[in-house]
Amino acid sequence: MLTVGVLALQGDVREHVRALEAAGVDAVTVRRPAELEHLDGLVLPGGESTTIVKLARIFDLLEPLRARVAGGLPVYGSCAGMILLADRVDTGAAAAGGDGIDTTFGGLDITVRRNAFGRQVDSFEQDIAIEGVPGEPVRAVFIRAPWVQQVGPAATAIGSTADGHVVAVRQGPLLATSFHPEMTGDLRVHALFAQMVADSRG
Repeated sequence: MLTVGVLALQGDVREHVRALEAAGVDAVTVRRPAELEHLDGLVLPGGESTTIVKLARIFDLLEPLRARVAGGLPVYGSCAGMILLADRVDTGAAAAGGDGIDTTFGGLDITVRRNAFGRQVDSFEQDIAIEGVPGEPVRAVFIRAPWVQQVGPAATAIGSTADGHVVAVRQGPLLATSFHPEMTGDLRVHALFAQMVADSRG
């Protein structure tokens, strides 16, 4: 059975663990560098991106995480996880809503804008068609969510809001969404990632 870790420093860890298990993989929590070594894939959950980076430094995970991503480990990031996978983050006034983030794990050739859809009170849901997810559109939950401001040539936009903001991207073994599929009971995004992990194993 495939083993997929969920970075368990902060955020909605348990929800991702349950969704991954329902999608047919062995889900484990990750807090230490040694726990990264034998993973087939990794999920970066929603939460607070600046806090996750700070805790990754404290737990000596920052560089090991970057190395695993650069080495081709399949990784899925939701909400804050998308920010953590982005190569570039908009930290200007337009991204107001928290302290700036000084680094990411990187890997996705995108620029994201933090808190782009507004604050907690601006949370909303919308049906989003995601390339690679069969059937009806995914009901997407946006909570202090980022959007993709710019998609570089190495990445591909696979889902956008009704008003044209890119909220799902894919690049090789990396997948990211601005929204939280783990909160709705719809397992199709996690199933897509599980298939990506299986494909990477050949």
